[in-house]
Amino acid sequence: MKDARPVLTALTVFLTIAAISLALPAGGAAQNREMTPEERARVMAEYEARIDTELVSERPIEMFDSIWIEELTWMEVRDMMADGYNIAIVSTGGIEQNGPYVATGKHNYVLQGTCEAIARELGKALCAPIMKLVPEGDIDEPSSHMRYPGTISLRQETFEAVLDDVASSLRAHGFEHIIFIGDSGGNVQGMANVAARLNERWDDAHAHHIPEYYRYGGGDFLESELGIVETENDGIHDSFGITSLMMTVDPTVVRYEQRVKAGLAKINGVPIAPKEKTIEIGRKLQAYRTALTVEKIRESIGRAGM
Repeated sequence: MKDARPVLTALTVFLTIAAISLALPAGGAAQNREMTPEERARVMAEYEARIDTELVSERPIEMFDSIWIEELTWMEVRDMMADGYNIAIVSTGGIEQNGPYVATGKHNYVLQGTCEAIARELGKALCAPIMKLVPEGDIDEPSSHMRYPGTISLRQETFEAVLDDVASSLRAHGFEHIIFIGDSGGNVQGMANVAARLNERWDDAHAHHIPEYYRYGGGDFLESELGIVETENDGIHDSFGITSLMMTVDPTVVRYEQRVKAGLAKINGVPIAPKEKTIEIGRKLQAYRTALTVEKIRESIGRAGM
């Protein structure tokens, strides 16, 4: 396994010297450009000593309650990892057309609710920022969702490269289990590809792709457990289950008030009003999806033997 530390150290040296040059007056900057190797080594040693001291410094305020890495300070992430948080969840959504009522970020809104629920139920797990941009069709000659305004697409190789970099960043900080879940079918193969490649490279961490998160059978659960049956097909990229999950996060992203006013507060023959009832159904569906995903994550971690 190739160690990236020499490259990072060289970059750190360059940035440190550049920062010192900018901080000094013009004369000092000119003098700095003539530093001897010994002087440069001393500057770098002092810089590294300051970083080492900072990295072990005590957190000055109490912990914030969040499982989202982007909402935490670096000290909070460090201290949670020291407390056993060794699982990081990387979730992928999308920006795509979803019919006339539902925001283009449909999958991302669902993941706001489900990733947090999964992390808290799993325990000792954090959520990386949602990967909101994914392959949605060809760009130069638009295909699939890219034929609709507002859709943003990544090339497959770009998507997989970003997944690799995100997961590798998390592993570099000491996370031992990187979990990939995707809320859109077009993301599944890319996540599987990246997880396989990472596991070939890594010997101190493991990547887990959990396809069951996507194939959770939400419609079957709604029908068999809650008696909710979609009696029609509106022919748009939407469903009652997805709408209910989104409404647990924010009813405005399915344009609830506007649809009620226009007499269009239903999807596939199922009413979404009253709002409170649909949100409660969404919470039950979220709990079902969470339980299944957590079970599969635990099974995958158990098989990894770490």
